[in-house]
Amino acid sequence: MPLNSPTNSTACYVEPGHLYIVATPIGNKDDITLRALSVLKQVDLVAAEDTRHTAKLFLLHQIKNQLISYHEHNKKERMPLLISRLKSGAAIALVSNAGTPTVSDPGYYLVKTAIEKRIPVVPIPGVSAMVAALSVSGLPTNAFVFIGFLDRKKQKRMKQIERFKYEGRTVILYESPRRMLSLLQELTEVIGNRHCVLSREMTKIYEEFIRGSFSEILTALKDRPGIKGECTLLIAGGEDEPISMEAVRDEIKTALAISDISSSDLSKALAKKIGISKKIVYKEILKLKASP
Repeated sequence: MPLNSPTNSTACYVEPGHLYIVATPIGNKDDITLRALSVLKQVDLVAAEDTRHTAKLFLLHQIKNQLISYHEHNKKERMPLLISRLKSGAAIALVSNAGTPTVSDPGYYLVKTAIEKRIPVVPIPGVSAMVAALSVSGLPTNAFVFIGFLDRKKQKRMKQIERFKYEGRTVILYESPRRMLSLLQELTEVIGNRHCVLSREMTKIYEEFIRGSFSEILTALKDRPGIKGECTLLIAGGEDEPISMEAVRDEIKTALAISDISSSDLSKALAKKIGISKKIVYKEILKLKASP
């Protein structure tokens, strides 16, 4: 049966030697397609990010099939086995713990290798946290940039943030709830107090969307005993071109000439007016005050 079979067909058959990329729920167990269920039942093997997690999904939907682990820490040793099985004619499905595989997970390496080996790769589309959050964000959806998880090392992470400082499109990030407060603080330092949407626990009982500036969301979260659930952060696009530092210095000189306002208050006011980080403005104020 050809892969481009009519869309009104009610049957779903898996082909030998094909790799199926199957999207699974990000929370609500019912957010899985009929086609995905059919494929997961028919393939010879299911490669899962966490076999225990996927086993629970299988139990809910009465799926009985062989599971094998494939994740970030065993991808190199597991890859040859999976490719060998595919080359021998086995149909294999790849699933992650939630959402669409290969999006911010090691499934990318398996797909890339399969393509290099001329193994057919078939998408079984479904839920994606990125798209789900974007669809209800209220931010522009005609153009966006998906960054995924930023580096855990602060120095590298700050450089990554700096790269999309002047990105005009909506920026989408994934982050652990344990690091969300520190991430919001870092974003404010580098790109200013930008408008954003924080989505948490999507499709679950405690689903939540918090909209506002970085500082407003920080205020809303700080009083909580803890933040739970995987988080998706969507950030409004900024200026397409960097703000001229010469223009910033002119603003500072003008303000200093007509007022004896403190450096701290002036940096706060100008940062809000110009749309850049308070920290940057404060440094420029100190430089100008120190210069003869």
